[in-house]
Amino acid sequence: MRKVAADQNHSSWYVERFRSMAAAGRDLAGEARLVDAMVPRGARILDAGCGPGRVGAELAQLGHDVTGVDVDPVLIEAAVQDHPGPRWIVEDLAELDLPARSMSERFDAIVCAGNVMTFLAPSTRVEVLRRLRSHVHAEGRVVIGFGADRDYEFSAFLTDAREVGLEPELLLSTWDLRPWSEGSEFLVALLRPV
Repeated sequence: MRKVAADQNHSSWYVERFRSMAAAGRDLAGEARLVDAMVPRGARILDAGCGPGRVGAELAQLGHDVTGVDVDPVLIEAAVQDHPGPRWIVEDLAELDLPARSMSERFDAIVCAGNVMTFLAPSTRVEVLRRLRSHVHAEGRVVIGFGADRDYEFSAFLTDAREVGLEPELLLSTWDLRPWSEGSEFLVALLRPV
């Protein structure tokens, strides 16, 4: 929200950027394809930091029960307008408490795409991971992707994940299943609760 405070048009620009890419036929569903392959049809999926809803909307079209959460009301409004069907909720991931909203059933999968982890205040990263962990089934997975050189070292992220009880099951360098190595410029971490 600091970025939004610094530029009042940022959220609107972001919405239009993805609308333009979709209109141009760009493939915006890579994250959803990966998550879809991991869960049975009709799975409960949380799109954490959903933005204008592109990942959650694709998962809903594939037959999943999707809830999207984002702190930015402009992005949630765009998700509601462009992608009716999933539940779109304005809430800070560092305060995520869906049982307080009468949504106590845990999720089969949680996806956190779009560099969301790097946009969080560093002081909230562990708490966000803890809250994601508390919302996933014991047999579920949390899938988080973000790029290098964004002030959150991959090793620090993996340490934080382990601290809250999320163990790396598979590390990739892209959403299309390319293997991860120490020099990768992107990390897609499939984490399982322990």
